[in-house]
Amino acid sequence: MPDPMHFDRLADVYDRARPPYPDALWRRLGDLGLLVPGRRAVDLGAGSGQATRVLVEAGLDVVAVEPGPALAARLRRAVPAAGVIEATAEAAPLVAASFDLATAATAVHWFDLGVVLPRLHRALVPGGRLAVWRNVFGDMEAPQTPFRERVAQIVAQRDAPPRPGPGESETATWTGALSVGGWFAASHVEEFRWRITLDAEDVRGLFTTFSDWTPEEASQAAAAVRDLGGAVTEHYVTPLIVLDRT
Repeated sequence: MPDPMHFDRLADVYDRARPPYPDALWRRLGDLGLLVPGRRAVDLGAGSGQATRVLVEAGLDVVAVEPGPALAARLRRAVPAAGVIEATAEAAPLVAASFDLATAATAVHWFDLGVVLPRLHRALVPGGRLAVWRNVFGDMEAPQTPFRERVAQIVAQRDAPPRPGPGESETATWTGALSVGGWFAASHVEEFRWRITLDAEDVRGLFTTFSDWTPEEASQAAAAVRDLGGAVTEHYVTPLIVLDRT
């Protein structure tokens, strides 16, 4: 089972190597009326603050929840305007009816939704909304590239079982899981496809942050980039699920 504290042990690499969320995602959140200055938001599993930072820049009053002490410390330095609670989403002390918006960016797959969803329902005001998204590093609908073929070869050598729960790209399944219990109802589901060019060290850093990749596997991926000319274009997808508090 992957270890969620893997990210905290690699806080510096995580902050440097993870690419940002696509601009189209933030435009859509704005179009949907979620980025209203002055409103209060809670950002769950905030990591080093990639999403927290943009929420604050949009004018929201943000509380970030992050269980990793190293990541929480980095978040406090990077986004001093945000309040930071060092706790899991399941245990964070969230006052009832204190937030207009809850967000979870590349984090919801770590949550016990049976615990988190009713707690968020209580923490949000009537009419509050929950926005969940993640960067999926590898778009299954994009043409297979030589680099992705090498990545598949590395993964095929593993003996470890796959991560439990829905797959990263199973957006419909995640939408259903977030609706269980009747606490929230999905109101907008969309996927953003984009691409980025990475060199060997970019790939080594990024793949090192993946909880199901070993440092040796990340080095193999970096070697594949060098073999393929020193840079590769990666096709990614960012699913967005917006839900209304019922």
